[in-house]
Amino acid sequence: MAEGPDRGGEGSAGTTVGGIETTISRGELIYASVIAFLAWVVCVYDYIMFGTLLPKMAGDFGWATATSTAVATAVAIGTFFIAILVGPMIDYLGRKRSLIITTAGTAISSGLTGLTPGSFAAPYLTVVRSFSGLGYSEQAVNTAYLNELYGNRKSRGFIYAFIQGGWPIGVLLAAAFTALLLGSVGWRGVFVLATVPALIVAGLGSRLRESPRFLAMKRVRQLEQEDRHQEAVELGRHFDIDVHHVKETTLQQIFEPDIRRHTIFLALAFLTNWIGIQVFAVLGTTVLTDGKGVSFGSALTVLIVSNAAAYIGYLCHGFVGDRIGRRLTIAGGWVISGLAYTLMLFGPSSEGFVLTMYTIGLFFIIGPYAALLFFMGESFPTRVRGTGASFVNAMGPIGAIVGGALLTAFLTATGDNMVLAAFLSGGIATILSGLLMLGTRDVKDPRQAEAVEEPA
Repeated sequence: MAEGPDRGGEGSAGTTVGGIETTISRGELIYASVIAFLAWVVCVYDYIMFGTLLPKMAGDFGWATATSTAVATAVAIGTFFIAILVGPMIDYLGRKRSLIITTAGTAISSGLTGLTPGSFAAPYLTVVRSFSGLGYSEQAVNTAYLNELYGNRKSRGFIYAFIQGGWPIGVLLAAAFTALLLGSVGWRGVFVLATVPALIVAGLGSRLRESPRFLAMKRVRQLEQEDRHQEAVELGRHFDIDVHHVKETTLQQIFEPDIRRHTIFLALAFLTNWIGIQVFAVLGTTVLTDGKGVSFGSALTVLIVSNAAAYIGYLCHGFVGDRIGRRLTIAGGWVISGLAYTLMLFGPSSEGFVLTMYTIGLFFIIGPYAALLFFMGESFPTRVRGTGASFVNAMGPIGAIVGGALLTAFLTATGDNMVLAAFLSGGIATILSGLLMLGTRDVKDPRQAEAVEEPA
């Protein structure tokens, strides 16, 4: 019988199973981690830059606020559909190719945004910026790819937290480069220049090693198509790969009875948490100034400080997730965040108290995403790892739309009472997202997600 692959992703050189090289060298692992981090940074940079520069673009095109909002909403819906399609791409084309495509797609989206024609800017941007969903979904590629490379290393979640930390770094870089370049090259130039680093990272991705587990899954599918089921089972058993339902599409598989409940609860938790993020993070300055009377300058300062706190939050939740399990870490963090925001809203209006509670809330709403993204990868079996992670990830833009709509609706219903509206829309949703996490699978080892069929 052939020797099974090394569970940690490392082993003696030359170990193969079914013609697939199973060992991953330390150098390959480090290179993959660095490229995944850089890819996520440049994708976040582009994703955030659109929101940052939208007011400038609207000014050039003479748009009213309603038009800008409509374009942003349409782009978010388009992003959702693109993000859904990324999942099957990860599972059928491969982890390596998907990283290259999502990063290169970000470069194309940036470049085409810089070339926006003034005569039909709104429909053009709706289509072009929808493809920024490729960049938004790059994190789903990372979780599928790195989950399989890291294997069952004890500190895998903590290591992944550094990669996921590319979000606040990308946000800060987008703000910094916009401030530095906008005056000299304009918003068009800022977008065009953003294509350069994205294309460089996509090129570096060509030197990545494909995940051995994906190669094994690809071979399993071929064997099943050739009606060689027992050989598929045998190969799957060597790699701890679940071979059930592989003849179905991956989008069908994530709603099969064995993982349907997990898919639904995880997607709902992600969506409801993004409602909270939209209210307290994206619209945070509005909530702080209108709801608690914080000065605009102080609100901007705390947003900058909070991004640094969010990065520390990634590392802390990545570390804790390795110790007590990622599901409990995520659920606990989001409930604490919801409670902190509730205290901020209904507690004293002193600036010190408000900003402290806001920072705590942001730490515990953003920080768990390091554990969450890794959990999304390890909690779905190899056969649908990319599709499951991408489907859940696609709930983010929808949650953002719902969050903004709920806040507006509750403001109307409460007579512009920002404190009550923010609690009813964002505070409750954040706490609910943590409770919904408890309905997902409790996976502490990557092999637990696989229902390995024994040979007859």
